This record gives sequence, C-alpha cells and structure tokens, in this order.
Amino acid sequence: MDSGRATSAGGAGFGSAGAAAGRGAFADYHLDPRFHDELFQPDGSTRNACRKLGAALGRIPPDELTALQEGVHRRFLHEGITFTVLGAREVSEHIIPIDCVPRIITAAEWDHIEAGLKQRLTAMNLFLRDIYHGGASLKDGVVPSDLVLGCPQYRVEMRGVRVPHDIYVAVGGTDVVRVGDGFAVLEDNLRVPSGVSYMLACRAATKRSLPELYREQGVREVSSYAEVLYSTLASLSVGASSPRVAVLTPGRYNSAYYEHAFLAGEMGVDLVEGRDLVVHNAMLYARTASGLKRVDVVYRRIDDDFLDPVTFREDSVLGAPGLFHAYRAGNVVMGNAPGTGVADDKSVYAYLPRIIRYFLGEEPILANVETHLCRDPEGLEYTLDNLEDLVVKEVGGSGGYGMLVGPHASAREREEYAVRLRGDPANFISQPVLPLSRAGCFVDGSLQPRHVDLRPFTLQGRDGQNVVPGGLCRVALREGSLVVNSSQGGGCKDLWVLRAQG
Repeated sequence: MDSGRATSAGGAGFGSAGAAAGRGAFADYHLDPRFHDELFQPDGSTRNACRKLGAALGRIPPDELTALQEGVHRRFLHEGITFTVLGAREVSEHIIPIDCVPRIITAAEWDHIEAGLKQRLTAMNLFLRDIYHGGASLKDGVVPSDLVLGCPQYRVEMRGVRVPHDIYVAVGGTDVVRVGDGFAVLEDNLRVPSGVSYMLACRAATKRSLPELYREQGVREVSSYAEVLYSTLASLSVGASSPRVAVLTPGRYNSAYYEHAFLAGEMGVDLVEGRDLVVHNAMLYARTASGLKRVDVVYRRIDDDFLDPVTFREDSVLGAPGLFHAYRAGNVVMGNAPGTGVADDKSVYAYLPRIIRYFLGEEPILANVETHLCRDPEGLEYTLDNLEDLVVKEVGGSGGYGMLVGPHASAREREEYAVRLRGDPANFISQPVLPLSRAGCFVDGSLQPRHVDLRPFTLQGRDGQNVVPGGLCRVALREGSLVVNSSQGGGCKDLWVLRAQG
C-alpha cells in the first residue's frame, strides 16, 4: 500500500487544536495506513492526548522550530552525552542525536505496559532461580533443557548459589513496540541494560525547551530514577545497616561509560574499575584516598565473562580477581546476578509466554513477537526461504550489530547471511518485519514521521518493583528505516507519560 499525504476530514484537529497532518507546520507530514501514528489519527486529525502538543507545534514558526531543535542538540553537546560506535577499523565517539518533539503515552497505555513489564520480570526471576537450582521447568519441558544448558550465557558456576532475596534481575530494560493498536515486547535486556541516562537527559533538555507545554500536558516525572535505583540496589544487601554501593565499569572506552559515570554521580556512590577493587577474606573492598572501604553491593556494568579472571575469562583485565568468590560466600551482592543472560537470550525469549504461564499461572499481558528458532530444522528452513521478508538476529547480539533486515538488504547480503545461518543455525532467530509505529520528529527543517520503539526500565528490590514512568524512546531518523539503534544511525526523544486518564 502506497503512502500518501493525509489531510484531516472536515478540518478536524486543525483550527482549535492547531494541527492536522498535511497542513501548516505539518505540510511534509505523510501518513501511511500501514503504520500507527503516535500523533495523528488515520483521518489526519490530532489524537486526543496529543492535541496540546500538536497545537503548540502548529503555532511555532519554522525558524523557531529549528532553534528549538538546535537547542536540545546543543545541550547534549555541552553535557557530552555520547555513545560509542564500533567501526571496522576504529572506535569512534558521537553525540547521540536527540529529537526535540516528545512522544506521548496516555495513562491507560502506560498502566498496561507497566503491568506487563512487572509480570515479565517476576516470571524471569522465578525462571532463573529454577534453572540454577531444581530445574523443574526444564524437567517439565517448559523450555528445552539443551537450549538453556547449552546457552552461552548459562553459568554453571551459579548452580546452587544463593542469590539474596532470589532477585537475579534487579534492573531490566525491555524493548516495547507498538504494532497496530497494541504493544508487544521485541526483546529483553537483562545483562547490563543501558540507556536510562539518555532517558533522563532527553527529559532535562526537552523540559527546558518546552516548559509551558510540559506543565500543561501534566507529564509524570522521571527525575527520581537515580534515587529509586539506589534504594533498589541498597535493599539487596545482606546484613549491612548502611550498605555501600559501587558502580563497576569496564572503563571510559566502553560504549556506555557516560551512563556509568552519570548514574554513579546521581546516586552519590563510587564509580570503580576492576583495578580499584580488592578481595580479602572473601570480602570486597574498594581502594579510596582514605584507605580500603568495604563494598556491599555492586551495580555491575561488565559482562559475566570479564567479571573475575579467577572464575571466568582468565585473560580479563576489567574485573576483580576473587569477586565471584566473595559473591558466592554471600559477602557482596551483584545486580544483576551473573548468569541472568540466559533469560534474555533471543531463543529463550520465544518461550517467555510459556514461562509466565508456568510460574505465575497467568496469561502474558504483553505479547511476544512471532519468532522462528533457526536451531529447529523447520525454523531454519522457513528463515532461509523467506530471508527477503524477515529480520534475522544473533541470539546473543545487541546494538543492532550482526543483524539482517531482509527487505533492506541486497541479494548478495542475503546470500552471505544464508551461509552464516547454515554454518551455525543455533546462533540465530528470525522475526517478521514489524510495522513499528511512527512519531513526529523535526527532520531536515520540517516535521515528519519516523519509526520509534521504547525501552522502559523495571527495578526489582527486596520491597517490590518499580517502573519509572518513562523510558529510552529510540527513533530511526533515516526515512523508511526501522533500525532505531544509535549505533546504526538512530537517535532518541523524550517520552511523556500523562498523569490523567484519557
């Protein structure tokens, strides 16, 4: 179905609302019936929740919109809000692109998303406890045993280890997409989920640029995230009345180092590298200017392999020797626990609905995306036969690297990818190309729609769960692109969750 410029029926949404697709400031805004538009109804009129936003954008002259966009970009530039791109020959650092137009989610939509995220994280924590202890779900065939035990993220060292409060995942980042009129989970991120600093930075920049509109819309705040994160991590400690928390980073060359430093500063805790830590008598200490200080909780931003050269990769220079020994002895807590990556493996993802039903006796609130496992002969055959229509991903991949978007790939690229698939089918899954919803963005001097997704963050502490009402809203800034990752040319924008139902 061809896309075309939409106009409002009878001028609905223009006049008093001040905006309609195809009119005024939105003259270059093209609606496509294949995609849900976050700002406009199919007839071109502004959605109820977005009327104030549409009216404000419709009143702002083009030169002021340009100044608004330049202002939010300048704030990111001055604050050094960066991400790292891994190139074929070099590693480069870039300012993450930010779009000045917020995306709006209604209170009812957010309540639905929040309930689904909490349900999902509860089930995954129960699943992780089970596979490292009794393994009942494997014996009962909920998930194939060979899939779990053969997963590169499964850590035999975690078998029988007591995890305080059975909280394997304290911080989860879940990629949520709107497809049609419903929401679905695209993937889970449990190992070292990143992006929350960009959520907070987008809010700060957009709130300063659109202060009156922000107040009028009644937007729920996200500024408490660092405080809630600290409380969540501190609650995991065992026996410490005033637990000392530290953020463990691989160092400044890591793609998310900005976030590590930002969160440590916001929480008021130490930012440490492996070389700053020492284990003595199965207890963890940080080297400080005033001597060794006991560390009770580690918010680790290092992959399992590099945490401890004694237990995991012996060539690691990023972790701390003996860290896992102190963890296994119960003298330090890590969020997230080692071995949590099993639950965010893209093959295990396909079984999440069954995991939810098995452990909770409930139907999933948020749907999964149809997924074909190439480890299964029929899944591999289907994927090879339909490469031009599918997105193919590595089961442990992230950041958009190693992914094939069939419709946007050349015949040669698909042929080369097929060779990889046949050589190691268990390392891949495929999914249909999703009609991701589109939101208004200021691109090349005009307001245009671009595809978006959303990564909210769910926190699990000893006293319960918390989902801060917002998230990293990623946007595919290239026209027609469905890839939102910043490493692949995407950017971010603020997400406004409204207080009032409507």
